[in-house]
Amino acid sequence: MKQATIRNLHRDLGYFYIGLIISFAFSGIMMNHRESWHPEKYTVDIKTVQVKLPKEDKISEPFADSLGKALGIDDKIRRHSVKKGTFKISFEKHDVEIDMETGKGEIISFKKTPVISHMMKLHKNTSEWWIYYSDIFGFSLITIAITGAIMIPAGRFTFKRRGWKLAVAGLVFPLLFLLIFG
Repeated sequence: MKQATIRNLHRDLGYFYIGLIISFAFSGIMMNHRESWHPEKYTVDIKTVQVKLPKEDKISEPFADSLGKALGIDDKIRRHSVKKGTFKISFEKHDVEIDMETGKGEIISFKKTPVISHMMKLHKNTSEWWIYYSDIFGFSLITIAITGAIMIPAGRFTFKRRGWKLAVAGLVFPLLFLLIFG
């Protein structure tokens, strides 16, 4: 392949995917820290509640849904769980946390963060058409990486002379991370 063709392919794929690259990178950074803060949503109200809960083995999704309705929550239930003595129910616009022993808890009302929640949805989306588009994007990123590595034809900054060392270093770091922390 000619150098001009390689450069043009690299440039045009980069231009075409710049928005998605930035969006994925930005939302990926936010997802890395989602245990510390919730970039997808922000709290608009916190209300304390006191309820009587059944024993843990009697808690089911229908129970969680009916409890939500009794607490004035009318949005769709997403999931529920009991962990470390806390009953948690997640709804589309509310989170409920109740201490299993005391029955004391909170209803946290939230709204989706504009733009950020949409970008993060791209990371989580599993619809069939999006999976295919993401696959094409992945192959395009591979193409961008390869064409970027080989588009400099001569000199001391070519892949053969210098680039391969940086590429190896770029591969070694995540491998070490996986070996040490994985």
